[in-house]
Amino acid sequence: MRVLVLGGSSEASALARALAGRGGVEALLSLAGATKSPAPSPIPRRIGGFGGAAGLAGFLREGRYGRLVDATHPFAARISANAAQAAREAGVDHAIFTRGEWLPGPGDHWREVDAIEAALAALGPARKRVLLAVGGAGLDALARDDRHDWIVRSIDRPVASPPGARWIEGRPPFALDDEIALFRALRVETVLCKNSGGAATRAKLDAARALGIPVVMLRRPALPEGVRVFHALDEVLAHLGLHAASP
Repeated sequence: MRVLVLGGSSEASALARALAGRGGVEALLSLAGATKSPAPSPIPRRIGGFGGAAGLAGFLREGRYGRLVDATHPFAARISANAAQAAREAGVDHAIFTRGEWLPGPGDHWREVDAIEAALAALGPARKRVLLAVGGAGLDALARDDRHDWIVRSIDRPVASPPGARWIEGRPPFALDDEIALFRALRVETVLCKNSGGAATRAKLDAARALGIPVVMLRRPALPEGVRVFHALDEVLAHLGLHAASP
């Protein structure tokens, strides 16, 4: 069985570890190249795009892949759309492996919006110190916005960021105590982030709750229709006809 895994998430890394060394399974991890120094992979990997849905369909056919697992970031909407179209064109079994969404709980002060422009409106007119965790595309949209004091945290230094923004290098997972200390040291007044889900970056939301800091949250884009979606590793492995991951 030849499996192509579209990666760039902790789910993709977990799936790669689970597929590594499996008899009768040849798996390839594909990364878009958004991160300059990706973590090592236990299975062979490639880095770079395919040239849209048509290019991916050709890659699947030429590589004789029978399974495609889209384990990209929940906000990689264009890649997911291309994957769905390519799988249909190539006649390849296709599944999505993604983390569940974050949900607000007691003590949370969230405002959920659909686009970065709505997020800016939700911040209001008063100048604030805002922790930004929206990824590269979101930063591009804010490249000329100087209405707030922006604090940008990312794995790689962003190419574009708001004027005067302070950049902080950070690779998840983050611990709650560290997040609380960081928010206090930087005097963070609002958090602007994506609803990425998962445990690795959840601590910023827990820190915001503990400190009474409001959060402006970008909702996720819709997933392609008609594609099976899994949130647990064992479910994906079962879909592939494999047993649960070995210890």
